[in-house]
Amino acid sequence: MRDKLAGYSELGAKLRSLTGGALFSVLLAGCGSNVTLEPVTIPAPLISPMPLSIAVRIPAEFEHYVHEDEVLGREKWRIDLGGSNAALFSQLFEYMFDDVTVLGPDDDARDLSIDALIEPSIDAFEFSVPSQSKTESYAVWIRYRLKIYDNAGDVYANWPLSAYGKSEQFGLGGDEPLKRAAILAMRDAAALMIMNLDKSTAISALKDRPPKTLVASGNSAGAAAQEEAAQAEKSPLPKRREVTLPPPGPVAGPAVLSMDADEDDSMEKFLEGSSND
Repeated sequence: MRDKLAGYSELGAKLRSLTGGALFSVLLAGCGSNVTLEPVTIPAPLISPMPLSIAVRIPAEFEHYVHEDEVLGREKWRIDLGGSNAALFSQLFEYMFDDVTVLGPDDDARDLSIDALIEPSIDAFEFSVPSQSKTESYAVWIRYRLKIYDNAGDVYANWPLSAYGKSEQFGLGGDEPLKRAAILAMRDAAALMIMNLDKSTAISALKDRPPKTLVASGNSAGAAAQEEAAQAEKSPLPKRREVTLPPPGPVAGPAVLSMDADEDDSMEKFLEGSSND
């Protein structure tokens, strides 16, 4: 009897162990979260807007950007930036430029009288959680890219910028720490654009830039003549030539000069005279 009871007890322990292990695995597989960001705003910066007329084109993949990742093979995260990026960039450009038009899906920038068109995108999104970093911190990295087109539709600048946000989990529950880290990264990008956009892209030089004109085929001969005349007005670039000078003293060594072609004869005569002395 005792043997049977012992057998039942051992069997029950094994079942509890298996059940507990399976439940633990389910809990681990269910770790992670769905994070959805609300529209992000920034306070009005103390800057003077650039006197430019700008159009902003928001690609669909930018406005509906979603990042999905699995941490350590068990924590599944889905981070939906949603319209937060579009809202932030639209608000930011309103602060930075005199006139801003956000294009709709059916709008054509060629119908507008603008100085430039800006198109943002996301190159990469990364994040870390405490189970990875072994800290109490959540961190987010976002690498944005701004393409700037002139009023003729040609790419004028292509500027990548990386932003970073970090949040501690103390006092915050659920997915709030990661959400806060993402918001801080987006605000970091906004600060970088305010400080460095014109320095990195020279967008202000597009102010009232005359649009490029296309030459009709019937005027191709006249255009070729104008191009030829313009080339003739340009001064020719000097040719580079290497010359070995005679040693000035007991220590010999080569010297390299850059001179115009017209100076070659006089310099060779000078060298010949120096070698005869």
